[in-house]
Amino acid sequence: MKLYYDPITVNCRKVVAGFHLMNVSFDKAHVDYFAGGQKAPEYVAINPNASLPALVDEDLTLWESNAILQYVADKTGAAAYYPKDLKVRADINRWHLWEAAHWFPSCYVYLVENVVKPLLSAEPDASVTNKEAPNWHKLAGILDQRLAGRRWLCGESVTLADIAVAAPMHLYRWQKLPLESHPNLRRWIDAVEQLPCWKATDVATNLGLK
Repeated sequence: MKLYYDPITVNCRKVVAGFHLMNVSFDKAHVDYFAGGQKAPEYVAINPNASLPALVDEDLTLWESNAILQYVADKTGAAAYYPKDLKVRADINRWHLWEAAHWFPSCYVYLVENVVKPLLSAEPDASVTNKEAPNWHKLAGILDQRLAGRRWLCGESVTLADIAVAAPMHLYRWQKLPLESHPNLRRWIDAVEQLPCWKATDVATNLGLK
């Protein structure tokens, strides 16, 4: 399997952390996000969305980070992290879909304003994050309620749901995500940060954030 990715991006870190969690080996093809490598014709031929990451496994070309995680979990038999029990799997799938449709877009607003813009020597616009704040707090409240009295999102141990939902807030300190009013969410992301797979894929230092 060959993964086309740039480890600094949210969805690439998600996939690589998931691969580490599942102890999956893969061939690496670096695509420079800030240089626009994802827009190059040779990459667009792999992923017509011109977004990262993409996985090529023999005759299968797959994009969408959560789909990649689910496929690789089944291919490698990583049932501990993507159980075959229908109800547990439906629960994980639900959080994967929710993350992609709602959580990622909301967290991304904070990422762009408070991380990406400063890296590009541009000024953050507080009005943008202020506008997004009510929606973000609504979504964070859903997670906070879910995590009340439980350590992980789906079951007694970490699953791919935790990796997927954590990814959009992986730089939460620098994103300036307002976690103060969501103590269960804060406790959970602290637990995610202690996972070896998360530590192994940290990008803050590479971005000059530490």
